Amino acid sequence: MISWSNFLSQFFNGLASGALLALISSGLTIIYGTLGVLNLAHGAMFMLGGYAGYVAFQATGSFLIAVIVGSLFLVLFGVIFEFVIIRRFYSRPPEDQLLVTFGVGMVLVELVRWGFGSLSLTVPPPAWAMGVTPLGFMIYPTYRLVVLGIAAVALAVLYFVLYRTRLGMIVRAGIEDSTMVGMLGINVDRVFMLVFGIGAMAAGFAGIVNAPVVSLTPDMGDAILVQTFVVVVIGGVGSFPGAILGGLIAGEILSVTSMFNPAYSEVMLFAVMTLVLLLRPQGLLGLPSRE
Repeated sequence: MISWSNFLSQFFNGLASGALLALISSGLTIIYGTLGVLNLAHGAMFMLGGYAGYVAFQATGSFLIAVIVGSLFLVLFGVIFEFVIIRRFYSRPPEDQLLVTFGVGMVLVELVRWGFGSLSLTVPPPAWAMGVTPLGFMIYPTYRLVVLGIAAVALAVLYFVLYRTRLGMIVRAGIEDSTMVGMLGINVDRVFMLVFGIGAMAAGFAGIVNAPVVSLTPDMGDAILVQTFVVVVIGGVGSFPGAILGGLIAGEILSVTSMFNPAYSEVMLFAVMTLVLLLRPQGLLGLPSRE
């Protein structure tokens, strides 16, 4: 029998996982909206951020340093990935972009498997975030509350960058009309490289922040990639607010449904995505196609 406290616990789980999904999805939607690239290596970047943070934690014992290193490593990786590979595919057919990013994702997974093995690895939360916190109406794991707060702050920072800075103006201009960016007299290549780095950083940051909740494995990005694309479709392709809304909706669907029957949690997620596509093809907060 489902109790009220159990429902509230699952609701908070949904908020925490939904905020992380929103963060990962925001990176994906920024990359696609600005560069027009559907990055199938995004799930592998999420995984790579977790492992980079794990290495830093093993070396220093500091969770904060692990988060910083995991994020910065993915910024660097994203910049190099865009410079060496992605920019050669902007003018290529979309299926070429899909294949090359999918292939890079597979290579990353196998490299990590070769270097770390297939066994799961763990990164403990910081000492101050261990244990549980009484909320009055229930007791809840402290670190999950911390994850919710961290994801909310990270999304707020991304919002500030997108809506209150010159770089954000350029990114949003690219989302609305990609040809406009090149007409503003801006170094488009540099901007695109930075945008890809920011998108990769969002995935890597989420990967290490989520590591104390879910153990690290080389294949951990596969399910996240699928869920992230569903979030982007529900919220609206290219819409940053849509990524946040879609992430929260997806998190609650997965969490609340699993309370009744875990086997149907992803089924319900895809059912909601299908319903959104039927009623509003551009997504809840997406714009009609600019084609």
